[in-house]
Amino acid sequence: MVQEASLSFASVGRPMRCSNCDFENAAGKKFCIRCGSAFISHCPECGAENPPEASFCGECGASLGTASPPHRSAGDHLRAICKPQPQARAAEVHEGERRQLTVMFCDVVGSTPLSEQLDPEELRDLMRSYQQACVAAVTTFDGHVAKYLGDGLLIYFGYPSAHEDDAARAVRAGLAIVEKLRGLNTQLSHPVHVRVGIHTGLVVAGEMGSVDYPEHLAVVGDTPNIAARLQEQALPDSVVVSPSTYRLVAGLFEFEEFGLRILKGISTPLSIHRVLRESEDRSRFEVAVRSGLTPLVGREHELGLLQERWEKARQGEGQMVLLSGEAGIGKSRLVQTLENRVIVAHR
Repeated sequence: MVQEASLSFASVGRPMRCSNCDFENAAGKKFCIRCGSAFISHCPECGAENPPEASFCGECGASLGTASPPHRSAGDHLRAICKPQPQARAAEVHEGERRQLTVMFCDVVGSTPLSEQLDPEELRDLMRSYQQACVAAVTTFDGHVAKYLGDGLLIYFGYPSAHEDDAARAVRAGLAIVEKLRGLNTQLSHPVHVRVGIHTGLVVAGEMGSVDYPEHLAVVGDTPNIAARLQEQALPDSVVVSPSTYRLVAGLFEFEEFGLRILKGISTPLSIHRVLRESEDRSRFEVAVRSGLTPLVGREHELGLLQERWEKARQGEGQMVLLSGEAGIGKSRLVQTLENRVIVAHR
């Protein structure tokens, strides 16, 4: 009886058109004679066999889901695989966030004459060596190479990974780029010279572009534009910074003042500083100590606790103190003040 029932499905109705290869089979066939695809679907509830055009099971009435998919050619199938899914991608789009960012723009000096002198393949090899040297310097300080713009590089410090000293990291990376290229130029038939501009400012960071062609780590604001204009003011193989970056790194580096400069497209003139080298101070706190600190107020309890633990340690009782708090709250200042008091007390 089961065999007769299953056969009866194919013996009734019009010829069976295969949904896989679109071949029209004669009535009564259970499999396509061209591609071998089965014409019978099984009910998910009772397991009964049903013809492909059925929407509900003939035995139990359960829904068989959507009808068999329409025929698609090989080209249609490939396009379906390659075509982006707008709804899925739309769900992945992240809202932009406002954040302070230090942006570096690095560009090759005299790239047009180089392109005239060199064969395109030679120029490509030269540019790749230059880019690799720049990337090595930038990643050492956890910067992010956002874009390659011809022979220029747009680099972020503070996005996607942020540090409290991103401005200083950017300046150190800029100096490292210049130094690496000096070493690289000894191996190149045509030396590469660069200009580096660095600016710190507010941006909106997040995904940009179209749904089909998104840019996941994009920033919007005048900060990248100012960094690009700054590098135009730099001398070959040198690094210049904007006033906002200078305020964040003053004391950590030695500078040469360039004075006020009018940048193309920027309405307000900017005071530009050229970075000469790193100073002996390794942190902003060391800079503040050398410049002179204001009196410490409201920390007598914490200082008393630290001094008590220090005296017990001097008497042979091992002590351990965990000093924690948000950045800038004064942890280093407490330790520095304790150190000064200890030094004075044992002179």
